[in-house]
Amino acid sequence: MRRKLVRFVQTTLVLAVMLFGYTAATDSAFDRWKSQFRELALTQGIRAQTLDIALRDLLPDKTVLRLDTHQPEFTKPVWEYLESAVSDDRVAAGQARLHEYAPLLERLYQQYGVQPEYLLAIWGMESDFGRNRGGRSIVRALATLAYAGTEERRDFWRQQLLAAMRILDKGDISMVSLRGSWAGAIGHTQFIPTTFERYAVDYDGDGRRDLVNSIPDALASTANYLAQSGWQSGRRWGIEASLPVNFAWEQADPDIWQPVSVWAAENGVVSASAQLTANDGDDNAFVLLPAGYRGPAFLAFQNFRVILKYNNAYSYALGVGHLGDRIRGETPLLGTWPDDEKPLSHTQKAELQQLLTTAGYSTDGVDGKLGPNTRAALRRWQMDSGFPADGYATLEHLEFLREEIRLNTPISPASKAPAPENRG
Repeated sequence: MRRKLVRFVQTTLVLAVMLFGYTAATDSAFDRWKSQFRELALTQGIRAQTLDIALRDLLPDKTVLRLDTHQPEFTKPVWEYLESAVSDDRVAAGQARLHEYAPLLERLYQQYGVQPEYLLAIWGMESDFGRNRGGRSIVRALATLAYAGTEERRDFWRQQLLAAMRILDKGDISMVSLRGSWAGAIGHTQFIPTTFERYAVDYDGDGRRDLVNSIPDALASTANYLAQSGWQSGRRWGIEASLPVNFAWEQADPDIWQPVSVWAAENGVVSASAQLTANDGDDNAFVLLPAGYRGPAFLAFQNFRVILKYNNAYSYALGVGHLGDRIRGETPLLGTWPDDEKPLSHTQKAELQQLLTTAGYSTDGVDGKLGPNTRAALRRWQMDSGFPADGYATLEHLEFLREEIRLNTPISPASKAPAPENRG
């Protein structure tokens, strides 16, 4: 009962901060939290002097809590996300840096095996080549999330804050320079603190791993991260594909991996641009439909999965892969996006998850984010209901599910969506 009361009081204070600003009561509660965190950090060997400097006069940042629920990878439709992620200006900027940093990028390629264009793509996606590294205090942002973020994520944020304190304690980055995103990501390529601790390298040899002020350190650290995550040197992330009119949409599943040669011979899947290399036929891949059967199709390789370890959002991984290809000089995508389709809101996604679960297709939770569990549940419902089983949620699916639950009986589409003549 006491734990529930404390939780209720803390939640009430957080809402008060978001709605009305700071009060003496919220400051007092945050001060108590800071004291508890300081004691925890001391037990982990972080010096008292470091903690006193970092935590002195620290207050929560209420805007961070709002930003936590509006990440563009999960709130924008993929075509809008890619429009800004792979803009002509960003491609041109990447190509300019491909020339400017050619010697550094070649050394990194020889050491880590990651192609220059994909390092540049991550740099471009994360900070627009250093022009938008974020100006928020990493300590303040992480303290806010550890104190008042969603309850199931507070331990994660606390671990990130402890890691940030260790970075300060070791002198890799100063308190003045330790600034970045609302989620605590640091520097040119936006490492969260625990990733920094594990993968950051001192490539310029000045004795510090500084992803904020050293481009060599930032790019080398990113190359090290990708290499240790399983990057296949010299291989692509994926290719745009053309699917036959009779393609079985349920085969577009991230759990179904086959060599490209098998996809071509047995399923009729071919490259949309006929730019296959000699090695591509042996690579394992899955069919990716980021906007469902109406949008472009891709064969995604192992390196796509590695990019997801950097940021676990299909839109992000697709953006990095395509931006890297464009920087290398390849053409824009050939397929067209279903931009006439209104994307589901966060509330509608949560409703879809709840309705699928009620109908017997468990999504393993309701969070308003359409991750792999939700896509798998949706695909099972689509197969049973007569829709193309592409795992892509639309307003039409939501409306059918509402009607099914209202009638308490499965219903089928009045007319099933016709297969496209050739999706590429």
